[in-house]
Amino acid sequence: MKITAIQTFLSVVRTRNLNRAAEELHITQSAVSARLDALEQALGARLLVRSRKGASLTKEGYAFLEQAEVIVRSWQNAQARISLPQGVTRLFSLVCDPGRWTAMGSEWVARVRAHHPEIAVEIWAGQGAEALSWLQSGKSDAALLGAPLAAADIVNRECTVGRLIQVSTKPRTAVQWHPDYVYVDYGPGFRSQHAEQWPSGETAAIAFSNPDWAFAHLMRHGGSAYLPESMVLDPIAQGILFRVEGAASFRQRSYLSWRKDREEKFPWLASVDLSPEPLARSNASQ
Repeated sequence: MKITAIQTFLSVVRTRNLNRAAEELHITQSAVSARLDALEQALGARLLVRSRKGASLTKEGYAFLEQAEVIVRSWQNAQARISLPQGVTRLFSLVCDPGRWTAMGSEWVARVRAHHPEIAVEIWAGQGAEALSWLQSGKSDAALLGAPLAAADIVNRECTVGRLIQVSTKPRTAVQWHPDYVYVDYGPGFRSQHAEQWPSGETAAIAFSNPDWAFAHLMRHGGSAYLPESMVLDPIAQGILFRVEGAASFRQRSYLSWRKDREEKFPWLASVDLSPEPLARSNASQ
């Protein structure tokens, strides 16, 4: 069984169409069909229902899908390790909740690289069950998420990122609900705190699950939103954003999780500094 056949299978699953998969892989549709035929013959099962309208997974296809992703990811990891830059001896794979990258992830990765220059780092976006699956399969080494992962072989470390504060592109004071308010969803903990502080039944006209997207929206269209304090310190100092006077702030917590056996390969996982960067930490204590 060739890895290209499995990669082709995943491309068809993503695009749901043999023609689009062929375009994505820069091969002919007949080559796509041949690879799928070879894969199904090797496995002894039909993986896809193919028709002129597209392609859909069979029961056996669903069962094989997760394993196919693990196989391809392992292959990519092997390729990456073989072609590591000079002076780099290991590849560290981190799954990061997109909502925690700017506030914490980028700073944490910079610290890892500063203290361990022999390690190359790759970062993948992921959350919850997906992140747990990647850790348990060995596709990734650790995860930076908004909640701990519940599994017997997983170690979790909690850290406080800082505060989420409400900022606006125009100076204003807090009100029960503002028409230009943009909602950013940071997970169950934030949702409950937000609902308690702002019990209004009105719904924001636009909502994001990623603070970077919300920040970009504010910069282009104006409005207000809860964003990580560390993200907006400079824009506030420059007069680009303004803290909404009288608005409550919320603590945002993050968790670094990894499989216990990864400590042998990366012993610093249990001791690496996870505290927020100094400026955000000093402001959060006020």
